[in-house]
Amino acid sequence: MKPELKPRHKGLTLRQQNNLWAYAFIAVPVIYFFLVRVWPTLSSFNVSLRSWNIVSTNRPFVGLDNYKQMYADPIFRKALYNTLRYVLIGVPAQMVIALGIALLIQRVVKFAGVFRTAYFIPFITSAVAVSWVWRFMFMRHSGLINGILLKLGFPQQGFLNDPQQALWVIAASIIWQGLGFQIVIFLAGLLTIPQMYYEAAQIDGASEWQIFKNITIPLLNPTIVFSSVLATIRFLQTFTQIVNMSSQGRGGPLNSTLSVVLHIYQTAFERFNMGYASAMTVVLFLIIMAITIFQLKVLTKKFEY
Repeated sequence: MKPELKPRHKGLTLRQQNNLWAYAFIAVPVIYFFLVRVWPTLSSFNVSLRSWNIVSTNRPFVGLDNYKQMYADPIFRKALYNTLRYVLIGVPAQMVIALGIALLIQRVVKFAGVFRTAYFIPFITSAVAVSWVWRFMFMRHSGLINGILLKLGFPQQGFLNDPQQALWVIAASIIWQGLGFQIVIFLAGLLTIPQMYYEAAQIDGASEWQIFKNITIPLLNPTIVFSSVLATIRFLQTFTQIVNMSSQGRGGPLNSTLSVVLHIYQTAFERFNMGYASAMTVVLFLIIMAITIFQLKVLTKKFEY
């Protein structure tokens, strides 16, 4: 029989002492997460039900008035519409491009690490710096892209000054900067697929498309779900790129690039209406949660190996 560990301190065995230390170390980040994340989130529900002006001590309970104001607010509807456009444009494009590049890098024998690093560098670069570089590239009169278009004989484009094009330019910058992270995730997922499946398919005479469709995509499903959830949340919370690339950092022109997060920021810290800003925060939280649950339910599939 395995001998029991002898008590070492105040009647506790060595194993019990180790467990206590483990719980103590785990408790520190849990408490921090609760104070920084959970408590402010719960507080926003309370604030959203009040007329809460940051410069006033009188904060009466108004019930659902802030939510009714949101329903009638055309700027909020525009911001929500733009945010959903960011998601619908950015998430599929980023994932398809990242998966394609990951498949190509997987085939590279030499300098694969160099390619991975090159694609990952933009992700760890400051979003502010990246946004300003893109802004200079897409300026109407002196931008690099318009200069190339003019030399090729194409007309000058408005880009960030055009309500029809500005959102696409900002979405493209977000896609480009987050591409490296998605590539690394897909490369990690591809490494988990056993090579014997590919070898067996090649022996059976399967084409490249059949192998990709029937082996790579099904076995990569957990990675696809993980990547799509993270990408969706990132695009729903778009803020930095809009502030640094849009007209005067206001989500222009004509609110064509305004996102929900930027509208919340402007309402809370420029107009000091914390009650209405908190109501929009609650709605955004519910939207993110609903979309995440939908993705987990729809995209997650079980495959037999």
